[in-house]
Amino acid sequence: MLPTDQAGRPDEKTAYRAQLLYFAAPPGPDVDDGSTVYVPDGLLIVEHGRIVQLGDYAALSPGLEGLPVVDWRGKLIVPGFIDTHVHYPQTDIIASPAPGLLSWLDTYTFPAERRFEDPAYAADVARFFLDELLRSGTTTALVYCTVHPGSADAFFAESHARNVRMVAGKVLMDRNCPGYLQDTAESGARDSEALIQRWHGQGRQMYGLTPRFAPTSTPAQLALCGELAQRYPDVFIQSHVAENTQEVAWAMALFPGHRSYLDIYDQFGLLRPRAVYGHCIWLDEHDRRRMGEAGALAAHCPTSNLFLGSGLFDFAAAEASRMPVALASDVGGGTSLSMLQTMAAAHNVARMNGHHLSGHSLFYLATEGAARGLDLGGRIGTLAPGAEADFIVLDPQATPLLARRTARAESLEEVLFALIMLGDDRAVAAAYSAGRLLHARDGSPARGQ
Repeated sequence: MLPTDQAGRPDEKTAYRAQLLYFAAPPGPDVDDGSTVYVPDGLLIVEHGRIVQLGDYAALSPGLEGLPVVDWRGKLIVPGFIDTHVHYPQTDIIASPAPGLLSWLDTYTFPAERRFEDPAYAADVARFFLDELLRSGTTTALVYCTVHPGSADAFFAESHARNVRMVAGKVLMDRNCPGYLQDTAESGARDSEALIQRWHGQGRQMYGLTPRFAPTSTPAQLALCGELAQRYPDVFIQSHVAENTQEVAWAMALFPGHRSYLDIYDQFGLLRPRAVYGHCIWLDEHDRRRMGEAGALAAHCPTSNLFLGSGLFDFAAAEASRMPVALASDVGGGTSLSMLQTMAAAHNVARMNGHHLSGHSLFYLATEGAARGLDLGGRIGTLAPGAEADFIVLDPQATPLLARRTARAESLEEVLFALIMLGDDRAVAAAYSAGRLLHARDGSPARGQ
C-alpha cells in the first residue's frame, strides 16, 4: 500500500506530478492534430473528488503554496479505463473451454449464475471482481448481474461503498434458459423498476436495463423493457446482438418479420442514447447506420470474439457508417479484465481486416471515446477540469521487457503502443476513483485514504 503522502487526500486539494495524457477529440492519422492533450511534466490538481486544474509543472508549481504533491514522475497519468461490457457473475468461469458461444452458455455460464441466488456468494464475487477491475485500471464498467435481483444489490452495495462509477443491471430472461434462472416478463420488469428506484443515481451508481439477448426474452418481456426505457430515459440499456452466425439465425427464427437481429431491439424501443450492444459483428450497413442514428454504442469485445470464434469486428465499416464504438473485456467469454490487453486484441482484430488502429486511437476508445458513447462525456474518461477524478497511473517500466522497449521509444505513440502490446495489470501502478486511491500495485487495494 502506498504511504499516505502518495495516496492523496480526496477531500482536500492535492496535486499529482507526472506525465499527463487525455483526449479532446478522436485522434486522426496525424497524432499532432490537437486531439491529444499531453503534458510531459505536468500537475493534475484534484479537490473534493473532481479535477480542478492541470497544466505544466513549471507554470503551476509557483502557486502551490504548501499544497500536497504526490510524486509520480516517470509515470503516465491517464483517465481511468471504461469497460463497456462485462459479466461479473462469470468471473469464476473465465478461461473455460467450449466449442462455441451457445454450448459455453449451457455448460459453464448458466450453472455458474445459479450460485448467485445466495447473496453472500454474490457479495464475495462482487468484492473480488471490483478489486480485479481496479487492479487492471478500470474505473467504470457496464456490468451484467444475474437474473436474481440480489446479485444486483450485492454488486451495487460493494461499488457504492468504494464510490466508483458503475452501471449494472439484473438480467432479464424469461425463456430458452434453465428454469432455475428464468423470470417472467412481469417479475423481470417489476424487479428492474425496484432496482432502478433503489440504485440509479445513488451516489455514483447507475442502472442498466439488461435483457440478456433477444433469444432469451419473449416479445412480452422486451415490450415491458421498452416501456421502462421510455419511463426512465436516463437509465442505460445493455444487451448482446449479432455475436455469432448461429445466434443470429436463432434470433431471426424466434422473431419472424423483423428486418434484422438489431431491428428486434429497435422495434421494442431499445435503441437510443445510452443503449449499449455487445459484439455487433454480423451487422449490415443498414444496421450500423441505424446504430449511429439512434446514438447507440457498439461494445467491441475482441478477446471474447477470438476465444469463442465468433468473428472479426469490422472497424472500417463501423467508421464508414459512423457507428459509435468502444472497447469491452466481456469476461468471462473474454480472457482478460485488462483493458490494455483488450486494446492489443482490438488492434490485432483490426489488422486481420486490413485496418490499423494507432496507440492514440486505442487509448481514446478506452477513455474519452467510451465516455462520449455512453453519454457521459465531460464526467469520466478525461482529465479536463470539472471531470470526476477517476484516473490511473501507468508505469512504462513495469516489466523488464516493457522498460527496455519504452527506453528506446522516440515518440508518445511508441510508448502508448508498447504499453498496449506488452502491458497488463502490472503496468497499472495505481488507480484513483473520485480522487481516492483504491488500488496500489505494491500492496493490497487501499480503500478510503
